[in-house]
Amino acid sequence: MKRIYLASPLGFATSTMAFMGDLVAALEPIVAVENPWDKTEFSEAILACSTIDSYAERIAKLEAINFEIGRSNTEMIDRSDAVFAVLDGVDVDSGTAAEIGYAFGTGKKVYGIRTDFRLAGDNLGSTVNLQIEYFIHASGGRIVSTVDDLVECGRELSSSLA
Repeated sequence: MKRIYLASPLGFATSTMAFMGDLVAALEPIVAVENPWDKTEFSEAILACSTIDSYAERIAKLEAINFEIGRSNTEMIDRSDAVFAVLDGVDVDSGTAAEIGYAFGTGKKVYGIRTDFRLAGDNLGSTVNLQIEYFIHASGGRIVSTVDDLVECGRELSSSLA
């Protein structure tokens, strides 16, 4: 089974967590999903930092946690066959954009889903930021607008030999 990394900001807000669950559930029969939001120990560690009285100690602890999150996400992308990225919002989430760029730079295929109907491209010729769109298309992926279409991308990926 092919493995994908799910790049998204969906774990930041309770208002988007249900969609993330639905998206993962739709993809899991087709591909193994590496979802960084499954690593709840990081959010728990960040919350625990609020109890550290010393500002310097709190910042040092948060910097260490941030480094571990970045390392963990990089490792998940590295062991994945492709990246599926959620592109919703007024602008693509900066972390998601960074993960798309990293994945492209390492030769991964990248697919995007944008269910948001608002215009977010640099001009009428782009769906989202032109550089993000370039990375997706140049990787051999594409941008879709429905979960069903993203599932179809997963099927295509699963049936590919490489």
